[in-house]
Amino acid sequence: MSISTQDIRNLALLGASGAGKTLLAEALLCEAGALAQPGSIERGDTLLDFSRQEKAHGHSLDTAIASFEALGHRIHLIDTPGYPDLLGRACAVLPAVETVAVVIDARKGIDTVTRRAMDAAHRHGRDRLLVINQIDAADDLAALLAEVQAAFGPGCLPVNLPAEAGAAVVDCFFAGSGPPTDFSSVEQAHEQIIDQVVELDEDLMELYLEQGDELTPEQLHEPFEQALRDEHLTPVCFTSARTGAGVAGLLRVIAELLPHPGEGNPPHFVDGEGPDAEPVSVVPEPDRHFVGHVFKTLIDPFAGRLSIFRVHQGCVRRDTPAFIGDARKPLRIAHLYRVHGAQQIEIDAGLPGDICAIAKVDDLRHGDVLHDSHDEDHIHLQPAPVPEPMYGLAIAATQRGDEQKLAEGLATLAAEDPSLRLEHHAQQHETVLRAQGELHMRVLIEQLAERYGLQVETRPPRIAYRETIAASADGHYRHKKQSGGAGQFGEVHLRVEPLPRGAGFEFVDAVVGGAIPRQFIPAVEKGVRQALDEGAIAGYPLQDLRVTVHDGKHHPVDSKEIAFVTAGRRAFVEAVRAARPQVLEPLVDIEVSVPAACVGDISGDLASRRGRITSSTTASDGSTRIEAQVPLGELDTYPTQLRAMTGGLGSYGIAFSHYEPVPGPLQESLVAAFRPQEEVA
Repeated sequence: MSISTQDIRNLALLGASGAGKTLLAEALLCEAGALAQPGSIERGDTLLDFSRQEKAHGHSLDTAIASFEALGHRIHLIDTPGYPDLLGRACAVLPAVETVAVVIDARKGIDTVTRRAMDAAHRHGRDRLLVINQIDAADDLAALLAEVQAAFGPGCLPVNLPAEAGAAVVDCFFAGSGPPTDFSSVEQAHEQIIDQVVELDEDLMELYLEQGDELTPEQLHEPFEQALRDEHLTPVCFTSARTGAGVAGLLRVIAELLPHPGEGNPPHFVDGEGPDAEPVSVVPEPDRHFVGHVFKTLIDPFAGRLSIFRVHQGCVRRDTPAFIGDARKPLRIAHLYRVHGAQQIEIDAGLPGDICAIAKVDDLRHGDVLHDSHDEDHIHLQPAPVPEPMYGLAIAATQRGDEQKLAEGLATLAAEDPSLRLEHHAQQHETVLRAQGELHMRVLIEQLAERYGLQVETRPPRIAYRETIAASADGHYRHKKQSGGAGQFGEVHLRVEPLPRGAGFEFVDAVVGGAIPRQFIPAVEKGVRQALDEGAIAGYPLQDLRVTVHDGKHHPVDSKEIAFVTAGRRAFVEAVRAARPQVLEPLVDIEVSVPAACVGDISGDLASRRGRITSSTTASDGSTRIEAQVPLGELDTYPTQLRAMTGGLGSYGIAFSHYEPVPGPLQESLVAAFRPQEEVA
């Protein structure tokens, strides 16, 4: 079969866990003849849930790709996980497709993930298709369609209708009439969707009025896709993956109505970085320079790295050189693959719009642009908006000696999953793994155990508290040590003064008359800085103060650098403790977007976390955006609580603002927790 770019369809299945996305993919593959029989979740033999972890959970945990041919078209189908915590993994693949098919469980109706999936498709500029699945087990499909139209607009129109109580499906787009359906009629549904399609094209509207219902699918394809691109139309398909009802019709819709790579909204490539970046036109034409982008990475400890990329322009061929970004040295694509579940099928070339893979190229990373000409050295695809990972845990290897293995394992997870983030906090001596939620975190920890045999311990991340002073004070310490022979002697007088918040630290040498010889002043500063890092009252770094060394004594024989380091440190601690020391906590600016009905609960919860609301505005979609300042230490449980209060419809983002003194009781507890360590020291 000869395939061109116009024959390629790229489609991602999004929707809630349990909606039947994976089984729908199996049914489509069987209908296309790419599978002899559909797999089963219970048996663990589906094409797209192939990892041991997914088989154990009985749900998709990562995105997977099936590439097959049907009705004269090549279809790249991406199945995605449906858990809310894993939606970031689903969003990461959207730049590789033209269309998002949002699958709704007909038994449960619209839920949080359905809304978030529709919103993600909108934000990425993808065409949208709604698939109401499992119609054989639903009670009132007419009410569900009305609910869909109320939630996502009157442009959500059926291209087929259920019949025989959900046991069959009747086409109402390609045919103008048909047998009875469970509600509405084929004629009425056909007229509604054709009217919606031709509404945007005056010439076609005139032709339609002349021809009546005789417009052909070929005449309708381009205006149909334009209506999708403008969100003027969202087609609705009814299916049952279990019985096969509607699956053949859905496959025909995918092949004949959904956009090919030359249609849909174009990818957002830019040349350069930041505000100086300029848009670049990348077009799916085979005779242009090759341009592709890596949207998924799989790393197996034994098989190595598999980089999956979408071809956006030109053709890619086996044994041809390609550059990664602005690299000067090309890589040779020795083997080129098409991905089909866990299989990699070797191919000779990929067309514009194809999804291909390269194995064992360690330099390739998620988001990298591949190209075959230095003309494209500095272009890149604007990053896909992925939910910010907010659920964090400090993670460490349980067994001593596994630290390096853990670092490598975490780096691998981060390379595979753009929806997580790794943070290394040197001052807290901890590595923090941030995920989309508790389930996402559990899946990541399971992967560390399964792939690398790593057992880890986790705890909430330490809060980056700081210490400072609120008054000026003097400190003095004489260090004298005699143990036979040469001894140690150094005496330091210094003064501490508070500086404005954010000013940092200043060290001033005001010694006159050689009371402390010049060569020992750096030792005094070293001792002060040691205490500065270690903290004086609660074990947190000190900031926003000035230290002035103004006097001291030395001994011509016994004075040594170590003596003045010790004297400087002890004098500094004494001065700080007399200068009304304070523990500071980080405050963050938080922006919370919630349904209007939840504003009262959210505001009350923020107040209970010592938050100060600074503004509240209503967005164009009817949601409310609340801005506030909250101590970071009060937000440990916020992701879970926000989800519970909003039914999963709330989202938030944070950014560091400034430091402020903690309340008295909290300071007392932090100081009390530090004292036993100090006494041991």
